[in-house]
Amino acid sequence: MTQAVTPEVHTPRRILVTGGAGFIGCNLVRYLLATHSDVRVVVLDALTYAGNPANLAGLSEAYPDRYRFVHGDIGDGPLVSDLLTSENIDTILHLAAESHVDRSIDDPLAFVRTNVLGTATLLHAARNAWKGRPAFSTGNSADSVRFHHVSTDEVYGSLGATGLFTETTPYDPSSPYSASKAGSDHLVRAWARTYGLPVTISNCSNNYGPYHFPEKLIPLVIMNALAGKPLPIYGQGLNVRDWLYVVDHARALDQIVRHGQPGQTYNVGGHNEWTNMDIVRLLCRTLDAQRPDAQGPYERLITFVADRPGHDLRYAIDAGRMARELTWQPLESFETGIVKTVAWYLNNQAWLEEVRGQRYHGQRLGLQPG
Repeated sequence: MTQAVTPEVHTPRRILVTGGAGFIGCNLVRYLLATHSDVRVVVLDALTYAGNPANLAGLSEAYPDRYRFVHGDIGDGPLVSDLLTSENIDTILHLAAESHVDRSIDDPLAFVRTNVLGTATLLHAARNAWKGRPAFSTGNSADSVRFHHVSTDEVYGSLGATGLFTETTPYDPSSPYSASKAGSDHLVRAWARTYGLPVTISNCSNNYGPYHFPEKLIPLVIMNALAGKPLPIYGQGLNVRDWLYVVDHARALDQIVRHGQPGQTYNVGGHNEWTNMDIVRLLCRTLDAQRPDAQGPYERLITFVADRPGHDLRYAIDAGRMARELTWQPLESFETGIVKTVAWYLNNQAWLEEVRGQRYHGQRLGLQPG
């Protein structure tokens, strides 16, 4: 039986991707350019520590007429407004954010500035740029513009041993990071209700894959293992996360923008729960197979370290709406995705060395609350 295709309610032509030089952003940009020959993609990125121009290497040459990079901050209202107008942007995919919990413990105000004030600035500019369009004011399903906001499952707080986050789960953020993302989600909904801005929101579980900045668990373990350094595990390693391969996330975002209903929220997850301990062991086994160490199995490097303040026990996403309404399912299992991820890092040592040498040395962050 052939699966029904969800009707397209918005057709992107000129897309602005904020935070496009980051981990999820660069994978999304690459996916959009490779799969849609009729779109132009403009990337706006402030190139903070995690925004890396190397993540977008080769795109200007491969897509000279369909790709543009702009170095700038989403909090720069005049720049954003000019960009929306001069590029005639009809679709915004908003990924620019400070996103690391440990860093938010060390510098919470940076997260408020980018995630809250930056999002408000972008919403304000989008409304002003689009409010003159006839399709903006009609509110019908053929809106010519769309603002999609990429959020996180961490806004929902922590789960116990059972249960799943749904789109109606009350917000209960635990860290300055998740609180700032919750604030940005509320702003997006407010612009929709107050000004009629056609918006969608997605709350996604943990991503992994190519170009992942190595302050996060999976790339940090790979980087440290290859360097023969300790593999740090917070607490007893029993914290549980739902994991999604980043290209599957890019596919989901494309589906939401094209087929999602304005005003709707979509939870995106892999139905793929793992404890941190089990993840590190799987990474060690995968590295043992792909790059054996003469000193012995990589599990010998596992080290337990003090837990971080406010560490949520478990996140798990119910992505049923994505499957029912948008016919989306992840294509990668965690095991197949990890094999691809490890292989990418092994084949891109120059990228890893640049990050390790100039951007992040593997130091512990977020040790002290307040």
